[in-house]
Amino acid sequence: MRLTPRTTTALTILTALTFTGGPPATADDTPSTPPGTITTSPPPSVDPTSPGLKLADGARLAPAKVLDIKSVVEDLGGEERREDTNENVTFALQAEVLFAKDSSKLNPEARSRINAIADEIKKQNATNIRVFGFTDNLGSYAHGLTLSKKRAEAVHDQLAARLGGNGNVTFEVRGYSEDYPIADNSTEEGRRKNRRVEVSFPRGEPGA
Repeated sequence: MRLTPRTTTALTILTALTFTGGPPATADDTPSTPPGTITTSPPPSVDPTSPGLKLADGARLAPAKVLDIKSVVEDLGGEERREDTNENVTFALQAEVLFAKDSSKLNPEARSRINAIADEIKKQNATNIRVFGFTDNLGSYAHGLTLSKKRAEAVHDQLAARLGGNGNVTFEVRGYSEDYPIADNSTEEGRRKNRRVEVSFPRGEPGA
């Protein structure tokens, strides 16, 4: 068979495409940069004598502002959580570690946990203590209101006993039923977090 110039050119191109060296391309799932890697560029140079860095005549710097820093520590099972801010300390205890189901009677393990919170209250020299109870959204709102209040009162009684009846300490005890959830009530994990008693008090100067 006689090849025309056009046919020869086409075969040459086909041959080049078919026999180009190197292994076949494969998909690589490994990212070129490890996840979480942060690349930074050198900081820009700043001219300290630039007029744009100077305050206008008569201008003053704004007052210094202290940002509210929050620290949250939770145990592995999520049964107890401590939240610290510049002003307050809050402990949240899940109801399951304090009470039996639908009960407001403290179990033996609950007393040791509450006593540890009372010791922290002493350490912070706090005198205004808030004890708030919460439930999930199962059952009636009225039942949750009664149960959350009774549970808050039970925690209050143990705290007061541990603090030794200090006349300088005042308590605010309330039950909120299903109000103010901290997790999704559509899952059992979320409802377990919402069934809780919170103890909060102003942050003090330890040893003061």
